[in-house]
Amino acid sequence: MGGVLGMKYFIRQYTGLPYPDPNDALAVTNFHLTARDQSLTTSILSAGTFFGAIAAGDIADFIGRRATIIMGCVIFSIGCILETASTGLAVMVVGRLIAGLGVGFISAIIILYMSEIAPKKVRGALVAGYQFCITIGILLANCVVYATQNRDDTGSYRIPIAVQFLWAIILGTGLFLLPESPRYYVKKGKLEAAAKSLASVRGQPMESQYIQDELAEIIANHDYEMQVVPQTSYIGGWTACFKGSLSNGSSNIRRTLLGIFMQMMQQLTGINFIFYFGTVFFQSLGSIKNPFLISLITTLVNVCSTPLSFWMVERFGRRFILIYGAAGMIIAQFIVGIIGVTVGAPSKNNTSAVSAMIAFICINIFFFATTWGPAAWVIVGEVFPLTIRSRGVGLSTASNWFWNCIIGVITPYLVGTGKGQANLGAKIFFMWGVLCCVSFSFAYFFVPETKGLSLEQVDKMLEESTPRTSSKWVPHSTFASEMGLTEKGFSIGHAEHIGSAEQVVITNEKSQV
Repeated sequence: MGGVLGMKYFIRQYTGLPYPDPNDALAVTNFHLTARDQSLTTSILSAGTFFGAIAAGDIADFIGRRATIIMGCVIFSIGCILETASTGLAVMVVGRLIAGLGVGFISAIIILYMSEIAPKKVRGALVAGYQFCITIGILLANCVVYATQNRDDTGSYRIPIAVQFLWAIILGTGLFLLPESPRYYVKKGKLEAAAKSLASVRGQPMESQYIQDELAEIIANHDYEMQVVPQTSYIGGWTACFKGSLSNGSSNIRRTLLGIFMQMMQQLTGINFIFYFGTVFFQSLGSIKNPFLISLITTLVNVCSTPLSFWMVERFGRRFILIYGAAGMIIAQFIVGIIGVTVGAPSKNNTSAVSAMIAFICINIFFFATTWGPAAWVIVGEVFPLTIRSRGVGLSTASNWFWNCIIGVITPYLVGTGKGQANLGAKIFFMWGVLCCVSFSFAYFFVPETKGLSLEQVDKMLEESTPRTSSKWVPHSTFASEMGLTEKGFSIGHAEHIGSAEQVVITNEKSQV
């Protein structure tokens, strides 16, 4: 949206201002959307996404993970229709609000779905792929904006908005070809369906020992969690997310706050300032001839850097890359701020200094794209027990979009040059740098290492270690053995789940012979 906000036709369409005379410096300076309109247009989508993510957890537990994502695609498409059809602010805002609801469904439940179906050895890389797809989407959007920026008709902004339909169609259609999450079926007590789903995503026959062992562990873990935090009512289900002691690393409230603050810290790195308002910020530097091209370059850096995280998140672990990624961003952002208030100030018209600022902004993007971008989503998908997982991921995703919305609301006023606005300019990077210091501390003291563990083993690790010792923890038992499933013999076929691991009855006619 940042590129659209800088289009001349879009500005004229939505403000009524005539195109300025290039020789009239004052007219050129004042030819832009007001800070209020920039703030509203950008942030309203995040507001819708916040509420969509909150609602998505309950819906995913009721109708399933797949169906919730497909529903999100439909809602998103309705919003896109309104955005594309708009010729004024009112319809655009309503369209972005509805589209945001759909994005909330999708962004919350995709993480949940991928985490629940992925094998533990590649789960981090697979969830990191989610962030990679986001970066590709941003790049394609910038390419389309770059191609249409000079059109003197509604196609300048309608084409970039309408392109979004394609991805909603691909995602919604593709999900019809994939199985439902086996952990969703276990939560619903449909063990035979869970076995078929697990066999499908693992590429193994239902009768294989591999499938039997993994399903037994999922069932035992779910029953253990149900005994610890029984589900009572709708309100009780939500309050379960906040049960336990803050001093207990495995308590539900600690996990919920971990997810919420993890997503908050990701947004407060300031990365979306660059992608939402980068074009406007680069225009304000004065010496950049083509700010749209610079925005495209920063997006390309984001895309090219993210695949490295597929390897890093599994090689070095989640906690390690979060700590060192925050440190890298702190250094890069303070350098940008220092240059921006000294030799790179707009009044200096120093193109070399501005180029250095852009270089360190790209370095900052590299550190984010390889660490906090994907790893924050990976952690959120891994730390919640099955009983509260959908709501926990929903709350965490809602936190992401809440702070995304806050940034969208306040940033135009922080960097705006109008009366009563802060006009921070490059000084805003000092603010992002300080907030990255907070992110660094948060990762060091509160984020555990979950690399190489199944979702059920993560539960055990949180019970037996602290964030700073978690990387040394190794699995030594299973929930299935502790709950007695392995001693009774566990085979997969027709399944009946009565409510606890002591009452699981699974028979298989072939194994009976």
